[in-house]
Amino acid sequence: MAAVVAKREGPQFISEAAVRGNAAILDYCRTSVSALSGATAGILGLTGLHGFIFYFLASVLLSLLFGPLFTGGLIGGLFTYVLFWTFLYGMVHVY
Repeated sequence: MAAVVAKREGPQFISEAAVRGNAAILDYCRTSVSALSGATAGILGLTGLHGFIFYFLASVLLSLLFGPLFTGGLIGGLFTYVLFWTFLYGMVHVY
């Protein structure tokens, strides 16, 4: 017994406020992952190229989890990552 699902033909309505809200949530998620991965890299003591590779791996992992929604914001997240990476590296390994 196969159920037949009828597709609705017609216009799709998209709420601009909902789209803006979803974009803000995605930006918050990107920033949070950048901060957490930067803190992790700093605590692990990653330096130089290893630290940047760790950031790109964390970004790719996040993109794989949520699909095509996380293709933007890589450079903005990089600044947050470097901030937390250097701060926690200095706190754990220097002082």
